[in-house]
Amino acid sequence: MALEHVKTRLLGHFGTTSGQNFIYVHLNRLIKERNLSMIYVSGPGHGGPALVAQVYLEGTYTEIYPKVTQDIEGMGKLFKQFSFPGGIPSHVAPETPGSMHEGGELGYSLSHSFGAVLDKPDLMVTCVIGDGEAETGPLATSWHSNKFLNPRTDGAVLPILHLNGYKIANPCVLARIPDEELKSLFVGYGYEPIIVEGADPAIVHPAFAKALDTCADKIAEIQRKARSAPEGTKLERPIWPMIILRTPKGWTGPKIVDGLQIEGTYRAHQVPLSSPATNKNHLKLLEEWLR
Repeated sequence: MALEHVKTRLLGHFGTTSGQNFIYVHLNRLIKERNLSMIYVSGPGHGGPALVAQVYLEGTYTEIYPKVTQDIEGMGKLFKQFSFPGGIPSHVAPETPGSMHEGGELGYSLSHSFGAVLDKPDLMVTCVIGDGEAETGPLATSWHSNKFLNPRTDGAVLPILHLNGYKIANPCVLARIPDEELKSLFVGYGYEPIIVEGADPAIVHPAFAKALDTCADKIAEIQRKARSAPEGTKLERPIWPMIILRTPKGWTGPKIVDGLQIEGTYRAHQVPLSSPATNKNHLKLLEEWLR
């Protein structure tokens, strides 16, 4: 890799991106295997690179923008235009295929998700909730939206609380309490939480796939029971499943830069390396990371 291969200014955010890449890929597997109708709601702030990358990898981006082809040349165009003058923003903007709404304020992902499935019995919304976002008032109260869901006539929401430990520059409350206390909190909200955690992708991938399958089975069974009950039967409020995913902030990115820990700290929030144009020592680190 040479200096001319890299933009002179690196912009974007990485902290939540790796976790959302991970979740998105697993959901595509679930959709394909079960023929699901699903919407992905991205709650964490600054997760735009994940959504741009995933719609490109699955081919949607090229369908909408044929010049951004699925080869080396097209990939180069995508990289060049990302967060670049005359290109596309680093967040999920209207230019991102599939984007229905862009808001700069955190806290409304879960309430929007529940609203989306009302009177849409075949729809499932997977809502990824950032642990910093979870501290906002609107999100903290939105957990109670499960009380309004009718499994006979409405679709389902699968919340995934992404605990990577940090907001922009501070630790998060829900990432700092013991697992039993955390599980008790969501049991109290009326959910059945499944915790998936780890830093080794080889371990976390199968664990998360199993958790997703378990949740999908539970949701299907809740709906089957409600929809097969005789008309007029009083339905008990179901206990819906949810997933708590605990992975490091900036997962799989540079671990140590200039003697400071990056992965698993607030320093992974934005671009974890300086531009090689201003810090040539980071060129080798960037190449190692990309490889």
